[in-house]
Amino acid sequence: MRLSPDEIIYWQQGWFKLNATLVFTWALILVLAVGARLVTRRLTTEHRRSRWQNLLEIVVTAIVQQIEEVGLPDARKYLGFLGTLFLFIAAASLCTVIPGFEPPTGSLSTTAALALCVLVAVPLFGISDQGLRGYLKSYIEPTVIMLPFNLISEVSRTLALAVRLFGNMMSGGMIIAILLTITPFIFPVIMTVLGLLTGMVQAYIFSILAAVYIAAATRNREPKTSLNQQESHG
Repeated sequence: MRLSPDEIIYWQQGWFKLNATLVFTWALILVLAVGARLVTRRLTTEHRRSRWQNLLEIVVTAIVQQIEEVGLPDARKYLGFLGTLFLFIAAASLCTVIPGFEPPTGSLSTTAALALCVLVAVPLFGISDQGLRGYLKSYIEPTVIMLPFNLISEVSRTLALAVRLFGNMMSGGMIIAILLTITPFIFPVIMTVLGLLTGMVQAYIFSILAAVYIAAATRNREPKTSLNQQESHG
């Protein structure tokens, strides 16, 4: 039984291994890129729109609303990053119904890469919003003693993101494989449907957690400013 698509090797030359994780990751990226190009090439503001544009608007609107509910005021600013995370993980889960497809999110290397993207994006968005000095200052709030704890928090939540997604995706694949061996008819179909649902939930959770981390890093200082203004008026 395979625990990860990393174990499927298509070609090897020295230290380099072309495994299923690499193949299906880039295949999925290509499909998403081509699909995005085809859907957005004929966008219109007219009342008569294509079904694909209607679907695109529904997805984008839903993602924007979720970002705003997390607490990020300018949702469009983060739509590209968070939307891409959600669509990649969701598409990887939906494509499991294709025979022979191995979801790259079933590999710890892929989930670690996604978590590292969040690790890099959080300070970038934080610096762009608060400036370098303001963002670095958040690590020593309320006191300097919190610096090591804040740094540990950054690393631990990145590991948690990677392991959570990997564990859920891998466990779903293992259960389906076991049921295919024991009862190769009805139960695997049910578990496949449940696996699709789990994959969508994991895509939602991963993107929402990323949005929460970004929201924490981009805390604006409007409450302090308004408080100072009220004190000055008083």
